[in-house]
Amino acid sequence: MDAFLEEVVTKQNRGMQTVTYIMANVVMVLFGALALLDFATIGAVLQQTGFSMDFFMVLIRLVIFGAAAFGMFIFRDRVKTEYEYTFTNGQMDFAQVFNNKKRKNLGTMNIKNVEACGLVSSGSFNRYINMQGIKRTNWFLNREANLLYFYFQKEGQKRIIIIEPSEEMIGLIKKNLPQGVWQNN
Repeated sequence: MDAFLEEVVTKQNRGMQTVTYIMANVVMVLFGALALLDFATIGAVLQQTGFSMDFFMVLIRLVIFGAAAFGMFIFRDRVKTEYEYTFTNGQMDFAQVFNNKKRKNLGTMNIKNVEACGLVSSGSFNRYINMQGIKRTNWFLNREANLLYFYFQKEGQKRIIIIEPSEEMIGLIKKNLPQGVWQNN
């Protein structure tokens, strides 16, 4: 029988996230409208003044407003970020989901390769996070949640991953960890 559990971690307080997403859409439309307005007037300015300073000012505004609108279009979905954790028979898969549309695979980890694991609130976390040359990866959204860390070495580099699993997933992880890897303090 397979041990399988999939979880999606969302921001607990979504009010500010929703306001930011709406504001990003409004600003995107505003910059797009300003870019279109400059695009519509660039021909008239060129005809009236030629390649003068006025023409180049309109052209610069067009590029700035167009780039800002395009940037907002590309990055507005990142405001609504979720993390997805999938546990399957001792294998953890991590993904980042943007606005329930775009999915980015973050990686896969075999629980048997973990050298230390425990709650961030434990004293052992401070011992590992303060190690020289460690690369820290945060795959969580709520700082006040029950955070879990994995310490391992990959390709000679010390790494620590911090996630936000449920109690049920923590139980599955504990069952599959090698003996002595779970850190209590």
